[in-house]
Amino acid sequence: MTDHAATAAAGRAPADPERLALEFHHGGRLMDPTLAGVQIWRVRITADGEPVGSLQATRGLWWTAIRLRERLIDEGAFLAEVAQQLLDPDGSFTAAFTELVKRPEHMLIFDRCEMVPPWDDALTVAGMVTAVIDRLTDSSFAVVFPRAGAPGSVGARLLEQAGTLLTAVGFTDGLLVLDTSTGALTSAAIRVRDHLVDRARHGGVDRDDLDEEDWFENQEYQALTPRTAGLLRLAVEQLSQEAWQEIAALGDEALPRGAGGLFGSLPLVILRQESGWRRQMARVFDDLAADLADGEVVPLCRGEVMALDLGIRRAQNIHRNRPGLLAQAVEGLPAEARDFDWYACFDLLFAGRGVSMLDDVLDGIDGIEDSDIDQVMGTVDPAPLDWFSPFDDDRARDPDRGFRHP
Repeated sequence: MTDHAATAAAGRAPADPERLALEFHHGGRLMDPTLAGVQIWRVRITADGEPVGSLQATRGLWWTAIRLRERLIDEGAFLAEVAQQLLDPDGSFTAAFTELVKRPEHMLIFDRCEMVPPWDDALTVAGMVTAVIDRLTDSSFAVVFPRAGAPGSVGARLLEQAGTLLTAVGFTDGLLVLDTSTGALTSAAIRVRDHLVDRARHGGVDRDDLDEEDWFENQEYQALTPRTAGLLRLAVEQLSQEAWQEIAALGDEALPRGAGGLFGSLPLVILRQESGWRRQMARVFDDLAADLADGEVVPLCRGEVMALDLGIRRAQNIHRNRPGLLAQAVEGLPAEARDFDWYACFDLLFAGRGVSMLDDVLDGIDGIEDSDIDQVMGTVDPAPLDWFSPFDDDRARDPDRGFRHP
């Protein structure tokens, strides 16, 4: 049974994680030499400004600490237990720990996790732990979690479950260890965040708890939210601007393999298309931007499917990495729980043949990256001009609508 299912069985739905905020505190005197090697961070967790829990994370830096083993032991409780299990009496790391992680001299130790209901579930804690790891480490840390029943630890059960979700592995009966240099944490953190997003937007339901049919029924999502449409429109407008700039710079010049820019990011078989084809593709972005401004968008041809795919991916990037630009795109638009639900965005916009058309384009060029471009063009016929032929003649765009640029 998943943590969500167990929570539901207990008669309470998991609380909305988007209400949570983390406040980091680490204090000490400026000239205190002990702060160089051991930094104890206390993280206060609030929901809508009200305290709902706390978490302790300790950075242990062997190369700046004076006798790190003794320093951690002096802190007592779980930190002393970690020191005794990972460090030999002479101060060096144990052979088993050195074999497990790439850079053992950098450690982040989690302890003292206290959460009040309904926030006391492993997925929520894993999301918080991910945020703390992102703030306090780089790609050369060993992250240490207690196992349930570990001496001196508070909240060990929740921390063990969170560590397991983040791919930490058992090291001893009392410890789990995660090496941030392996890359496994990144994938696990994305999965955790996606589950939390599902929980926030779909009434406490995680996508993996439902089969595909039930998932679509559960969404009750028939149109893009205003803020999702606003951000997607900005993304498509950016792509349009880039397309017209490249058209002006390239003319009819063919692109080499590995070319950058918007047209260089399209499938390989598009590289030799001339300016007339590129202008039609640029107009696709303009058409979609106009549709989004009116509040509804449906891809009407293969080129629009490809353009929407690029637009959604650009919007995702803005959502994750450009907070200032995001704020501009959604200013004045009402917020909804399902804003920026990119899973639902793909499902909604590519329902039916749109997805199959996109798959056909991508499948048609699969495996040809290492082929000679002349051979590819002679053996693969993706009919790129058909990208602008309507799926349905009754829903075709006006062929006399013209272009944004002459």
